[in-house]
Amino acid sequence: MRSHFIPAAFFAALLFAILAAVPSAADVMNHPVAIVIHGGAGTIRRENLSEDVESAYRAKLAESVRAGHSVLANGGTSREAVIAAIRIMEDSPLFNAGKGAVFTNEARVELDASIMDGETLNAGAITGVGRIRNPIELANAVLEQSPHVMLMGAGAEAFAAEQGFGMVDNSYFHTERRLKQLKRVQESEARTALSEDDDFDKALADKKLSTVGAVAIDRFGNITAGTSTGGMTNKRFGRIGDSPIIGAGTYAENGVCGISATGHGEFFIRAAVAHDICARVAYKQIPLQQAADEVIMDKLVKMGADGGIIGLDGDGNVVFSFNSKGMYRASINASGKETIAIFR
Repeated sequence: MRSHFIPAAFFAALLFAILAAVPSAADVMNHPVAIVIHGGAGTIRRENLSEDVESAYRAKLAESVRAGHSVLANGGTSREAVIAAIRIMEDSPLFNAGKGAVFTNEARVELDASIMDGETLNAGAITGVGRIRNPIELANAVLEQSPHVMLMGAGAEAFAAEQGFGMVDNSYFHTERRLKQLKRVQESEARTALSEDDDFDKALADKKLSTVGAVAIDRFGNITAGTSTGGMTNKRFGRIGDSPIIGAGTYAENGVCGISATGHGEFFIRAAVAHDICARVAYKQIPLQQAADEVIMDKLVKMGADGGIIGLDGDGNVVFSFNSKGMYRASINASGKETIAIFR
């Protein structure tokens, strides 16, 4: 019987080929980093913003996106970057989240937030809290420390206390601007010809579309998405929008995409917007921008819904898509280019 001798050189070449095809630890840890943020979408017209107010928004967007990118550039995780970026917007009275949140019908502030880790598909969300200064941090604590995904109201605050969170009085969130907005909405809704009232149209736009969010990808290629909001002005009956709902306002999956949404929450929930966009990327094998536009510019428009999304794909490409007049947004892409914009 003839024996078949395979030269050792063959095995060496085969081993070399296999090792060459496997990414090294250095490669895995050097994925290009990127971050994109939003501060809400809506009827944002240049003529409605004074130069000083526009400058204030642009400065705060720049502060937020740079804070998140600094975390990434210094080796931090995408989750840390998203929290850092959103926390700055939650602390600003300019945005409908945290300090700048809108009032409910009872002249209280109720806050929602969610965060999702694209590596593990783990997520945390809170809704209806009124004493947590930075809701995005509590959503992250739910992700890390709770077996549940979403906690609400007093229960969420009890969990926060167990986790060592400091509490603030609800009055911390109250601003004169939002109180005037509540009064304007309530007065508008008390009138008869609402559809013909320009003031009501402006108020309704304010009610629907204000939210903040961030999506980041870190040096490990891990994607995180997060969203935070005060909800809808004059909301009643414990109304909850899309922001704390995983798959509607927030979604992340490594290698596919991360999404944070801002818009008329009732429609974004029905359309499962954030997940639908990521699913189209995964199942149809289409670019993220195309998937986002299919949902935001077509599906939602046919439903009669306004709003938009920010997103990142698995390579760190930045995506914006919105069918409203404008969206407060900023990004630092994988090449380090910074973009700050408000209007279409």
